[in-house]
Amino acid sequence: METPAAIPFHRPYITEDEISEVLDSLYAGWLTMGPKTIAFEAKYREYIGSRNAVSMNSCTACLHLALKAVNIKKGDEVIVPAITFAATAEVVTYFHATPVFVDVDEGTHTIDVSKIEEKITKKTKAIIPVHYAGQPCDMDEILDIAKKHGLFVIEDAAHAVPAWYKERKIGTIGDITCFSFYATKSLTTGEGGMATTENDEWAERMSILRLHGISKDAWKRYTNEGSWYYEVAESGYKYNMTDIQAGLGLAQLKKVDWMWHQREEIARKYAEAFQSMDEITPPRVKSDRKSAWHLYVIKLNPAAVNLDRKQFMEELKERGIGTSVHFIPLYRHPYYRDTFRYTPQGFPVSERVYERIVSLPIYPGMTEGDIERVAESVRDVVRRHRR
Repeated sequence: METPAAIPFHRPYITEDEISEVLDSLYAGWLTMGPKTIAFEAKYREYIGSRNAVSMNSCTACLHLALKAVNIKKGDEVIVPAITFAATAEVVTYFHATPVFVDVDEGTHTIDVSKIEEKITKKTKAIIPVHYAGQPCDMDEILDIAKKHGLFVIEDAAHAVPAWYKERKIGTIGDITCFSFYATKSLTTGEGGMATTENDEWAERMSILRLHGISKDAWKRYTNEGSWYYEVAESGYKYNMTDIQAGLGLAQLKKVDWMWHQREEIARKYAEAFQSMDEITPPRVKSDRKSAWHLYVIKLNPAAVNLDRKQFMEELKERGIGTSVHFIPLYRHPYYRDTFRYTPQGFPVSERVYERIVSLPIYPGMTEGDIERVAESVRDVVRRHRR
């Protein structure tokens, strides 16, 4: 019997549309930041409904310049959830500031708003909520806390294209919102990111900082409209997006809602397959928001199943099913453990969550057979190891 093809954890949804846009950039000879990058910003701004959208070469760059725009300085503190990717806290350290970790909510894995205020000090300047797996955080509560203490809210929306909180699209709520277009994201430019904000001054500063601190129209200096003369207003960075990346983005943006519906349907089918199973807990989205479904994260129930996460993932791998873990809590990493003296004992919920979470494949292009095979493989593995 022929062995079925493996189902990878992720596969980007690339069609002739994306290929055509990239080739168009190559044929045009404009490879770096140019007219397509500006067009992508305009289309993205329109899609999100934000006043400004500033493209960059990564979400990490967006987070960095967002913090710079609100003037984070050495010695400041920034609130960050304990479970997130390294970039969320890493950018805080760029300023010689301190990332202050807060435990997560056991149901959503987003920052536990009930534990934020106890971590706020006179040094605290901002909160970076992370819309984990695509589910928006409790933004009203976060904004209330921020207003009470005079803090900025920089949303890490790397997982949240598109997502809605109480009918508002993510990207229009906090002070600055940072999106990721990395290869595995729900809208990809290979590498890339976008910062949205209603504040024109912050947008202007980020636009200048992303290209060496030169005026925001510096990319035009090699066109008939531009001039060889430029001035460096501030020490900046090489964070600009390219037209090749923007071409991918323009093509992806046209189908971003369709791709979201595909992921939403996969999530629905998984939920049906896993309902009433004591061995695992499927993700649940709060009723007043919609998830981007960037990730589908289940939790193993150690009281009902006699295998650990590593064995579970290995058995799925043997069946050709790719999985991952999102994420190793930040306080467990040597840098944060040793530099800031964090210990697992300070984050009991994050510890329980981390030991149990497994991310399953969820992306456009999965066939009905793929979805059924993933679901049935999960069901079969846990059945075999029931307590």
